[in-house]
Amino acid sequence: MLDARAGERYRGEVEPVDPVAGHIPGAHSAPTGDNLGADGTFRSPAELARRFAALGVTGEQPVGVYCGSGVTAAHEVAALAIAGHPAALYPGSWSQWSNLPDRPVATGPEAG
Repeated sequence: MLDARAGERYRGEVEPVDPVAGHIPGAHSAPTGDNLGADGTFRSPAELARRFAALGVTGEQPVGVYCGSGVTAAHEVAALAIAGHPAALYPGSWSQWSNLPDRPVATGPEAG
């Protein structure tokens, strides 16, 4: 699972919209802005493939993506497709997850 939000939202340092700050346990921080080059367009397929490989995307396991509301996660799904990795969008994203009190929440940087 990739979290496409800014790092500070992933870590739970700020949450401007939802009732709880943090991320889905086990998700990796993958800010959408890192999919773009300096000119604002998508990085090359090879660059994106390297980026996602560093995040553990190998093509051996399904990939899901979420953000706050699903919008930037859709951008991340497109970047994954450019890199050759199909991915599923969690459209409810963090807004849905954080509004369900029985769902676990993690904060802080990624482990390991």
